[in-house]
Amino acid sequence: MRLGRALLAAFILGGCGSPSGPKPAELQPIANPREVRVLWISRAGLGEGYVFFPARAGDAIYAASRNGTVVRLDAASGAEKWRVSAPTLLSAGVGSDGRLAVVANEEGEVMALDAASGEVRWRSQVSSEVLTPPAVGEGLVIVRSADNRIFAFGAQDGKRRWIYQRAPSSLLVRSPAGISLQGDTAYVGFPGGKLVALALDSGNVRWEATVALPRGATELERVTDVLGDPAVQGREVCAAAFQGRVACYDAQNGQQTWAREISSLTGVSLDARHAYVTDERGGVHALDRTNGRSVWKQDRLAYRQVTRPVPLGNEIAVADFEGYVHFLARDNGAFIARAQTDEYPIAAAPIAFSGRLVVQTTYGGLFAIAPAAP
Repeated sequence: MRLGRALLAAFILGGCGSPSGPKPAELQPIANPREVRVLWISRAGLGEGYVFFPARAGDAIYAASRNGTVVRLDAASGAEKWRVSAPTLLSAGVGSDGRLAVVANEEGEVMALDAASGEVRWRSQVSSEVLTPPAVGEGLVIVRSADNRIFAFGAQDGKRRWIYQRAPSSLLVRSPAGISLQGDTAYVGFPGGKLVALALDSGNVRWEATVALPRGATELERVTDVLGDPAVQGREVCAAAFQGRVACYDAQNGQQTWAREISSLTGVSLDARHAYVTDERGGVHALDRTNGRSVWKQDRLAYRQVTRPVPLGNEIAVADFEGYVHFLARDNGAFIARAQTDEYPIAAAPIAFSGRLVVQTTYGGLFAIAPAAP
């Protein structure tokens, strides 16, 4: 199964910038660009082929790297609170609720650190490689393994509470597909275009919806994985599928409210008015949250391996394979600012809070940046 996953990832992403593949769009100058301030810079360590998402909990930023480094930084200043070296190579970013910082590796080992000190609180085991940050909340640590299993562990003791599993797929997209928690429910996307709502107290299925149906003549054409974290806001949850659709549902009962034919490798984000998604070619879309109709599309970042869009006040931020962060106007998608980090790819979506962004590059650079007020 790992071989199939790796081959599919190479098929999807390897052509960008190659002599025979589509050429990444050249960046065009921005007329009267807004200034972007660099608030602080730090470093975690190399990703080495894995995507490491930073996490924010309260006044702290947590980040990890392939070599086992886990670091806690002050979100406002970037000051380092602690840095530890886990006795293992890591394969995913940090999940945190402000009390625990949880990481995992490709052997399925899960390690929970005390968020205040970085000391190891407990270790547990899942069934296979972990590619997405654990989700922490409601007294549980929820971990997704690459073989389509969801494990729940007690946050205090690391003891396993329940497992939810689906039949493994023969061919998967090797791209992070995470878990979103809201209230007493975990929302998880799966291969085959499925979105599932699980009860946190038991792991029982509350509802299951079909984001997209597999179609095509070959096994590769029929790959329809729900990727990224499901986006949850209020009574709505939305998800995006590769070679499929973007769709939104009532979070309580799974009834579909709308769907659009857009293929995405990175997932969907929400604000009060719009749903935002980057399609597989790098086009950034804003969709009306009430009906899914197109509000605008920005297509000048084609084939730049663009991250999931992240709302930040009146701007939308995305990052790309050359370490650029692009700020788009929320109302029409026009470029308003751009900043480059350390010239290495940014594969993990930025995290946004208090008018600023934090991004982590594959080289391990951590940058807190903010566009100046208009």
